[in-house]
Amino acid sequence: MTRIEAAVRRPSAPNGYKARIVLFLREIWAERMSYLFLAPFLLSFTLFIIVPVALAMLLSLTSFNGFEFPRFIGISNFIYMFTQDVVFMKYTIPNTLKFSIVVGPGGYILSFVFAWLIHQLPQSIRNYFSLAVYAPSIMATSVALTMVWTAAFSGDSVGYLNSILLSLGLIESPQLWLQDPKYLMTFMIIVTLWTNMGVGFLAMLGGLQTVNTELYEAGRIDGVKSKLQEVYYITIPSMKPQMLFSAVMAIVGAIKAGSISSGLSGMAITPQYAGHVINNHIYDYAFLRYEWGYASALSVVLLLMSYGIMRLSYKLFGTKEDE
Repeated sequence: MTRIEAAVRRPSAPNGYKARIVLFLREIWAERMSYLFLAPFLLSFTLFIIVPVALAMLLSLTSFNGFEFPRFIGISNFIYMFTQDVVFMKYTIPNTLKFSIVVGPGGYILSFVFAWLIHQLPQSIRNYFSLAVYAPSIMATSVALTMVWTAAFSGDSVGYLNSILLSLGLIESPQLWLQDPKYLMTFMIIVTLWTNMGVGFLAMLGGLQTVNTELYEAGRIDGVKSKLQEVYYITIPSMKPQMLFSAVMAIVGAIKAGSISSGLSGMAITPQYAGHVINNHIYDYAFLRYEWGYASALSVVLLLMSYGIMRLSYKLFGTKEDE
């Protein structure tokens, strides 16, 4: 007889912590097959999510270069971040906010607009348009996609954009689009919007197909006259779960896409920090300067920012059960 079986079969203990422990063991033993099936996910989640996050939080309180043993310094990294790190305050935070505000909500709105427009098409051609919109996200972080956009915005005369503008006489000489601080952020946003709609777009398209068509007929009887009113009063309230999922995916996509500046410009640190977002700042301190303690503190700040935005998404589109 195992210890768990013995605990389950043992008579109830007196009231107190021992009784709660016995009750807990009984509940686990009663659902042992469920926990067995959950074990692979729980193990992976613990190893690749909980443990790294916990280590990052611990390292954020230390001075650590990857070679010497970490030295505890308390919240000094965070104090330095907001009081002495000029690049962080002058470039990283403004660029991150600008990039996230445009790419996150922008990609989210575009996902819904494209999903709604494609949903209006006949079923016979709907799948082709869905594939065309979703396909870029399949290779959103691949080297091949970076090469395509680098070729399109290349700084020589054979770059697609330069070639078109030169042939039209709009510019006199080739422009270094991806190395010019004036244009880099704009192209980062364009490329990311193009690649950031995939999963959220599919979720919204699926949500549109689940909306009960009888609601539209009832809405017309109640005075809904335009397509815009149908979307606002019927469509969006009827697909809140899909809207919430798409919002979360838009946040995750905007966070991951920040490092695209290095792929486009070909530089770890972009010219004049024009495309320097918090992902680049973390990479700078972690893999160029080997200040892993400070890089961990930056990662914790990014985690807290992401969590705050995600909670806002749950407030807007979630139900009471989700909160």
